[in-house]
Amino acid sequence: MGHLIPFLQLSKLLAEKGHKIYFVSTPRNLNRLPEIPKQLSSKIVLVSFPLPRVPNLPSFAESSTDVPYTKQQLLKKAFDLLEPPLTTFLESSKPDWIFYDYASHWLPSVAARLGISCAFFSLFTAATLSYIGPPSVLMNIGDPRSKAEDFTVVPKWIPFESDLVFRLHEVTKYVEKTEEDGTGPSDSIRFGFAAGESDVVIIRSSPEFEPEWFNLFKRSAVQKANYTGTEASLSAEELKELALGLENSTLPFFWVLSKIPGSTKNALDMLPDGFQERVKNRGIVHGGWAPQVKILSHDSVGGFMTHCGWNSIIEGLSFGRVLILLPVLNEQGLNSRLLHGKKLGLEIPREEEDGSFTWSSVAELMRTAMVDDSGESLRNRAREIRSMFGDVDRNNCYVARLVNYLVENKKARVL
Repeated sequence: MGHLIPFLQLSKLLAEKGHKIYFVSTPRNLNRLPEIPKQLSSKIVLVSFPLPRVPNLPSFAESSTDVPYTKQQLLKKAFDLLEPPLTTFLESSKPDWIFYDYASHWLPSVAARLGISCAFFSLFTAATLSYIGPPSVLMNIGDPRSKAEDFTVVPKWIPFESDLVFRLHEVTKYVEKTEEDGTGPSDSIRFGFAAGESDVVIIRSSPEFEPEWFNLFKRSAVQKANYTGTEASLSAEELKELALGLENSTLPFFWVLSKIPGSTKNALDMLPDGFQERVKNRGIVHGGWAPQVKILSHDSVGGFMTHCGWNSIIEGLSFGRVLILLPVLNEQGLNSRLLHGKKLGLEIPREEEDGSFTWSSVAELMRTAMVDDSGESLRNRAREIRSMFGDVDRNNCYVARLVNYLVENKKARVL
């Protein structure tokens, strides 16, 4: 869902410019989306395709919200089976452009065959895309890294000094193979074809925020080789340490605990005994979905503990909130290193091998980030960056430039 929402936001912006949008997804995912504003309802058409069934994938599963990490490859396998019906739809609807996510590695070739321009809309930073690897390499041989340790060092294709690497505990889960992992292309291959065969790569970030990474990715991409939290879930022990950290920080908080994918356990029942009673006068623990943007926009919010999904980070920076960084999986560790290096947040220290952390480090970092004098420079930096991510006029200007480009240039590559 963290990807569907930005795609819908972009759809609204394009519709406001007078363009008709077909927003394609599956029934359950479309039902989860916010309601389309009435003034745009004639411009945005929701197109529903039932997700094909595959063995061992729950019948209700349509997004990563619905399944644990170990089942997500099956979700992508089912998604790949949408190629035939989507191709038929494209043949009849004849759109000018297709905007797609990284999992749709087969879509650029379909678009090319039908004479339709296509744009990879990346909800990952330029830094993450650069770290993943040059598209030409990924399309030809896949990711040359095979062991967890390979991901804890700076890749050879990054030519400048950097600390943008994974911690061992962050990447172990990624390289450990399950039976389902052999059922389809790896994420690295999907990224390679999504970027390498697109006509345009659009990155939800800013060259002013990460100029060195934009320049690097631009060079590699053109080599066309022929807490409030969301879907990241913690273990029972991590949940306990985080709760005790919130309690011992003595700071007020609003903590959103979502259902753990693939588990029948209620996350609220996993909290330490007596926790909610002890913090009831200064802390709110909320089970289920919460309006993250509305919460972050409130003046009483002084900091944002995040699992480091890029779209949540953008929402936090848009309101000038200092970040407390607790990456869990996927590219989140890379995002954390990037933000820590740019002095926009503090990362909760974890053991290198198993990723464990202590409640005392949580409490200490929260106080540093939000109230202690030692964190004043961080808070000032977060307020400064707000103008880059939270300026509506600036963002509208970027969208206007994008629309003009798409209308005037059908096939040239651009970032």
